[in-house]
Amino acid sequence: MTAGTTNPITKKTYLDDLYKPRTIRHSNAVLRSFYDFWIETGGGPLVNPVPLARSDRRRTHAHHRPLEPYRGEGRLRYNPKVPKRRPRQMPDERWNELFATLRSNRDRAILALAVSNGARASELLGVRGVDLDWGDQLVKVVGKGTLAEQWLPASPEAFIWIRLYLAEGPPLDPQAALWWTLRRRDHGEGLAYQVMNYEALRAVFRRVNALLGTNWSMHDLRHTAALRMARDESLSLRDVQTILGHAHLSTTADIYLVEEEAQVIRRVQEHLAEVKDRAKIPPPAVAGGYEAGDLDVLFGGGGA
Repeated sequence: MTAGTTNPITKKTYLDDLYKPRTIRHSNAVLRSFYDFWIETGGGPLVNPVPLARSDRRRTHAHHRPLEPYRGEGRLRYNPKVPKRRPRQMPDERWNELFATLRSNRDRAILALAVSNGARASELLGVRGVDLDWGDQLVKVVGKGTLAEQWLPASPEAFIWIRLYLAEGPPLDPQAALWWTLRRRDHGEGLAYQVMNYEALRAVFRRVNALLGTNWSMHDLRHTAALRMARDESLSLRDVQTILGHAHLSTTADIYLVEEEAQVIRRVQEHLAEVKDRAKIPPPAVAGGYEAGDLDVLFGGGGA
């Protein structure tokens, strides 16, 4: 595994130690908001150290029309461009391979939930026992950023793995966290149950990736679930937006209304094959009483 190289199985690039454009842009936005707050309260510097681009130096929304939506306040001068990346759906055979490598029912339950409804890792890790609706097969999560509660559907297989996981451990307090892991005590005196965190979930993927020679992550399962839903003709784009928790429909459309390159190439190849086959079909016979040359002139043929 070398930083910057592409995994031949997942087609994903291994991360390096450099900050990515999205991380830099997010940090710039946070810093600008922080200093704006202190400037407004009179307790900060006179100049924001994260300025807007020169063309955007104007009062925010100075000429805003009431009937039009508000836009962002402007581009930050030092923001890098974000390359547009297409989400990739994990092929079914790769998903089966990944799932078969998992070592515990807890891990199987978490990943089965993620691939069925596209919930984020932080949302799933925050699930409690009381957040499970066994009758309607729903799970309640707290949305990232908005902190809004949302009930999400889950597959029957996911609830089967949850039940198997719960049957193995100690009795579950409905108000306590759902996911637990065994960890050695601070002074090395045996093992104790601790609430599962994001680092423990990353460790699950590190073990799986080491065995399979891949670099899958939890976000790949979110992309897989989203693309499966977006390509299902029985679901609308609004349905997908609601399940994914996107604030704007345009976000869902920009990310997930994409075509797989392999499918596009296959359809174009079929088109080219049809064109070639049509070229082999002989032209229809000339109707009685008409000269072939006259028909070529009438229909734009090579005669005359």
